[in-house]
Amino acid sequence: MPTIRDVAKRAGVATMTVSRVINNSGYVSDATRSKVEAAIDELGYVPNMLGPSLRFNQTNTLALVLTDITNPFWTTLARGVEDAAQEKGYSVILCNTDESLEKQDQYLTMLLKRRIDGILFVPAGDKAEPVRLIQKQKVAVVILDRNIPDVNVDIVRGDSFDGAYQLTRHLIELGHQHIAILSGPRNISTSVERVEGYCQALNEAGLEVNPDNIHWGNFRENMGAEMARQALKVIPRPTAIVAVNNFIANGAWQTLFQAGLNVPEDVSLVTFDDMPASIMPTPFLTVAVQPAYDMGYQATQLLLARMLNEGPDERQEIILPVQLFIRQSSAPSNAANPVTR
Repeated sequence: MPTIRDVAKRAGVATMTVSRVINNSGYVSDATRSKVEAAIDELGYVPNMLGPSLRFNQTNTLALVLTDITNPFWTTLARGVEDAAQEKGYSVILCNTDESLEKQDQYLTMLLKRRIDGILFVPAGDKAEPVRLIQKQKVAVVILDRNIPDVNVDIVRGDSFDGAYQLTRHLIELGHQHIAILSGPRNISTSVERVEGYCQALNEAGLEVNPDNIHWGNFRENMGAEMARQALKVIPRPTAIVAVNNFIANGAWQTLFQAGLNVPEDVSLVTFDDMPASIMPTPFLTVAVQPAYDMGYQATQLLLARMLNEGPDERQEIILPVQLFIRQSSAPSNAANPVTR
C-alpha cells in the first residue's frame, strides 16, 4: 500500500509538503501542489485519517455498503453480515448509497481513508473501477447480490435468472400469454438477469417476447407505479405482471388498484422478495424468495477468510438458490386456457 513517503519521493518534495496538500493547510505553490496531486493519482495513495495510533493497520471493522437500507431484503442481509462478523470479533459499519454512484464513491473513499479491514459491497452500477480502487489499496472485498464483469473478485448472490424464470413459468402454466415485467436499471446485473429469465420462460413456451412488455426503471416504489401505468397501456393489455423486487411490486399494486383492477382476478402480480409482516400481515404475493440472511452470512465468512489468507486460491462465485412460494396473487388467466409445460 503506498505511503506518504512514497508520494513525497515521487513528487520530489518533503513529506510535510504532501501533508499540507492533503490537509489543505499551510502555503504550497500551485506548481508543487500539482506535482503532489499527480503523484497521489499515479500511486493510488489514500491518506490514513486514523493516523499512527492504529498499530498494524488493523481496526477489526468491516464495512457493508448497501444500496437501499429501507428495503427489508437488505436489512435481513445486514443481520447475516453482523452475526457472522461478531462471531469473529469484528464490528460492522453500514453505508447506504441510495443507488447513487456519487454517494458510493464518497463512502468508499471515506472507508479506505479510515483503513477499514474489509468491505462487503453492493455496487450501484456495473463498472469495475470502484472494485479495482478497493483492491489497489490491498483491502479485501466481496461483492453481494450483483455481478461485476471484467474484475477478479469474490461474489455471493442469489439466482436472479432462475427466480424470474420460475415466476414467469408459473404464470404461463396458469394460462397467461401476455406478461409484463417491471425491472430495475439496465446497468444492474440483477435487473438484466431477471429479464433474461423471464424471456427464457416465454421462449420455452413458444410465446413471443414483446419488447413493449419489458419496462426498465429503478427499484423504487414510485417507479413500480409508473412502470405499471405504462404496462397497462400496452395492447393487448397484460394479464400478469412480474415485478423484479418487492418495492416495485408494491408500487404496481397501487397502480392496479387506482385503475380499478383486482389482483389476481384481473391481473396476476408476482415478485422477488417477501414483504415484512408490518406491511403485509397476511402473506399474499407469489414470490421468489432469496436467502438474504444466508447471503450476508456466507459473504462475511468468505471475506474474513480472505483477510486471514485462509480463502480458496481461485475467485469464488457463490450463487444461492431461490425458492418459489405460490400464494393468492397469481391465478389462472381469464383470457386463455391454461398452458402446461
